[in-house]
Amino acid sequence: MASQDWFEKDFYSILGVPADADDKDIKKRYRKLARDLHPDSNPGDSGAEQRFKEIGEAYAVLSDAEQRKQYDAVRAMSRGGARFTAGGPGNATGGAGFEDIFSNLFGGGAPGPGRHSRGAGGFAGSAGASGPDLDDLLSMFGGAGGTGFGGGATTSGYPGASGFPGAGPRRGPRKARDLHATATLTFRQAVTGDTVIVNGVGGKSITARIPAGVNDGATIRLRGKGEPPTGISSEPGDLLLKITVTPHPVFTRDGDNLLLDLPVTFAEAALGEAVSVPTIDGGTVKVRIAPGTPSGRVLRVKGRGVQRKDGAGDLLAKVQVVVPQRLSEEAAAAVETLRSLDAGYDPREELHRKAKGD
Repeated sequence: MASQDWFEKDFYSILGVPADADDKDIKKRYRKLARDLHPDSNPGDSGAEQRFKEIGEAYAVLSDAEQRKQYDAVRAMSRGGARFTAGGPGNATGGAGFEDIFSNLFGGGAPGPGRHSRGAGGFAGSAGASGPDLDDLLSMFGGAGGTGFGGGATTSGYPGASGFPGAGPRRGPRKARDLHATATLTFRQAVTGDTVIVNGVGGKSITARIPAGVNDGATIRLRGKGEPPTGISSEPGDLLLKITVTPHPVFTRDGDNLLLDLPVTFAEAALGEAVSVPTIDGGTVKVRIAPGTPSGRVLRVKGRGVQRKDGAGDLLAKVQVVVPQRLSEEAAAAVETLRSLDAGYDPREELHRKAKGD
């Protein structure tokens, strides 16, 4: 999602958090919504699927400190009344355009024939098809941006101009600006790898291959897919793709290992049994529960975690002994028999002994 879209979307409202929410609250809220709206939990619900995508976009920006800072600056500008319009002069949507902001900042209209134009995405005579260059605008207020008047660079129209802080002689051709986009993946997509399509310059579709095992919050650099070369750049910039991974209702990750809780009955844990365990690819694998297995023991299935070219992680199943909520008369009688056989055995004896020690 291009940063110019931030004018139109209130990510705080989408996640349902206040604008001053800290990172912990934002992450907690996102995880709850992601679990509730996950496609696996809402099959065929297009509304839930759309909300799922929206919260993924919102979290990708608000969970990144630098992007959140820029987003807040953009929203503050939009609340101030001035807005960018993508159509330049004659835009049918109304509202103040980029020319109005340019006029307020520099005391005149947008650059005319006698003034320098940076081309698509820059301080051109109109916003152009791709909208104004937001990074350049932010750089004038101390924000991010590689070519603003306060960023140590100068426009070729004012070589060495002393009126701009940090201005100096141009150092020759440079790489065009990097652009930012986001992609929201399901947990399974992140583990196994997938191909996604994102919007590039001018809405052009870009196919990106996501490697297996990508982490939540990772940034993938798509070289040459950023801003195209202009008069002051000799090669295209890159597209920085920020990845958001939604939680899974069963699996979690520890590096390349996959983890899950494995419910077993008391009889299976006490007497031993072979039980099935789900795998991330949708299949199952059999594991052996040894007799006398306690709750909390971790069973390891080799090679069934994240699959990478240089090796694979493991699947770790943590045993959770399930206590029946209701017992039939026969089952209750059997448990009573077991209790009578355990008479005199106190499983907490060692605990109390240690508690009284130093």
